Amino acid sequence: MKFKFVDKLLIFANVFLILMLPLKSEELNKINSGHEFNIFTGMFDFSDDGKRSTILGFQHQNENLVRDSFFGTLSPVTGALITQDSATYFYTGVQAMYKVGGINITPSFTPGIYNQGDGKDLGHMVEFKSEVQLSLELPKESQFGFSYNHISNASLGDKNPGANSYMFNFLKKF
Repeated sequence: MKFKFVDKLLIFANVFLILMLPLKSEELNKINSGHEFNIFTGMFDFSDDGKRSTILGFQHQNENLVRDSFFGTLSPVTGALITQDSATYFYTGVQAMYKVGGINITPSFTPGIYNQGDGKDLGHMVEFKSEVQLSLELPKESQFGFSYNHISNASLGDKNPGANSYMFNFLKKF
């Protein structure tokens, strides 16, 4: 059974909403706070008129693993995205975090596995995503942001067209 993009979007949205249901204060105290979730949507490969596609994704950051270093505050991130053309990318990597007033600047590097689906052929199964995100602090441990990324196989394949994408992000700490 092949799911259409709208079906996948509805399943993803329902699972996300179930996970985001408000908890009672006693339940909140039992949860190990330190997890940040990022849901994003935007345009995959906006610079290629032929393969431009809507994107939806989810990313997790475990703030219990945050480390201060010479390069800034580093933490591991893991996520997945899907395009309207059923292309998928599952990734894990590292991000740095820098605060400038109420604005957060978050560059990241995340290697991952890409499946073309009916979308753009990026030339290899292994791809690397470089991203920068700007986000604004909101009340209740939330942020709203904008990010830009480039996915490339670093010439592992016979071709390396790459994909440039932009996204709008909503981040929430739990």
